[in-house]
Amino acid sequence: MFEKISEKLQHAVRSLRGLNTISEKNIAASLKEVRDAFLDADVSFEVVRAFLEDIRQKSMGEKVLRSISPGQQLIKIIHDAMLDLLGEETEFCEERPLRVLLLGLNGSGKTTSAVKLAKWLRRKEYTPLLVGCDLQRPAAADQLEQMALAEGIQCFVDRTARSPMAVAKSALNYGEEIKANAIIFDSAGRLQVDEPLVHELVEMQKLIRAQEVLLVADAALGQEAVNVAKTFHEAVSLTGVALTKLDGDARGGAALSMKHSTGVSVKFVGLGETADDWDIFRPDGMVQRILGMGDVVSLVERAHERVDREEAARLSKRFKKAEFDFDDYLSQLEQIGKMGPIGNIMTMLPGMSNATISPKELSLMDQSKAIIRAMTMEERRRPQIIAGSRKLRIARGSGVQLKDVNHLLKHFESMKKAMKKLKTPQGKKMLSQMQTTGSIAQLSRLFDE
Repeated sequence: MFEKISEKLQHAVRSLRGLNTISEKNIAASLKEVRDAFLDADVSFEVVRAFLEDIRQKSMGEKVLRSISPGQQLIKIIHDAMLDLLGEETEFCEERPLRVLLLGLNGSGKTTSAVKLAKWLRRKEYTPLLVGCDLQRPAAADQLEQMALAEGIQCFVDRTARSPMAVAKSALNYGEEIKANAIIFDSAGRLQVDEPLVHELVEMQKLIRAQEVLLVADAALGQEAVNVAKTFHEAVSLTGVALTKLDGDARGGAALSMKHSTGVSVKFVGLGETADDWDIFRPDGMVQRILGMGDVVSLVERAHERVDREEAARLSKRFKKAEFDFDDYLSQLEQIGKMGPIGNIMTMLPGMSNATISPKELSLMDQSKAIIRAMTMEERRRPQIIAGSRKLRIARGSGVQLKDVNHLLKHFESMKKAMKKLKTPQGKKMLSQMQTTGSIAQLSRLFDE
């Protein structure tokens, strides 16, 4: 996400750090890099021009010229200007009952986003209900039902209905019956130039009176996503945008242009294919990530939302007693998996925004889980008995080679040795952090030092 713009902006920022004086001449090259980065990210030319002019004016002010560290002050100006560009974080409505209308173009990811939003609301202790109002696309109701069932979320569809309004009206009554306090209406995809279908959205909104009207837009559309937002906003007064497929789009121009060009804020971002890959859009965190400063606040909030803190506390007690076994190791791997794709987590760590993880490294976690699940309960509790024929059986059962089993066993022994360091002051500090995040990476650091 934002790889290209992040790389170029960080290079520009590094060149500014050592400046002792500020002049139009010595910042021209850096501002050119900023301009190229934005244009390459498909940010609107008008937005880029206004952004650069804002930086140029502020950087030549008396406060910067007389600053003890002009270079650092200029970096702060760029940071603040990007924050102004993205706008302040917009709160998602927390009323109960809550009604949300999702709309957008065909293929933008509305149905997947509906399920992701429902799961996110459930973590906020809502009782969500998904409603299939897409009567245009074949099997749309089936897709929504199957995805909702997989996540254990209530779903309402009516395959006999002839209009989305009829479905919506029935769903409102059904929602009252089952005491759902968050109803998400998944509408059919439509082009912004299709006036009859856009008018249908207007009528649906009059009926359901949704507090949140979200445009689901594919981030890869770039400036076209901004144009789509303008048209739909004029018709139904959008309350926000959910940008999808940001994990597959390295540009991010739509996110950087949306607020300035339409007045509509980005509220959510879809960062992957699973139902958990859905986050509130935090402009300050996004700017920090783009500039390589990390986004620790979002990382901590994600840990609090998704990590089972009771399980983390249980494991920490076993760590203190040196009772760590493969069941505990498996639990830790699953806890990390709940945090989301490892690549996305790394971008939240300061200085790690451009770090890359090879496909081989990403597959090791799943491979380790498979190997552990191929073990018997006795083998998980007493790894020392795993030898010879047991290793061969585990390798066959998990679909890996013998050397992979040996590698995991060796790594596990390394982790056991790291346990002994938990009694040191540094180890106790690490353990305290683990109770918050449930991160097994802390143990690896103990062993490596």
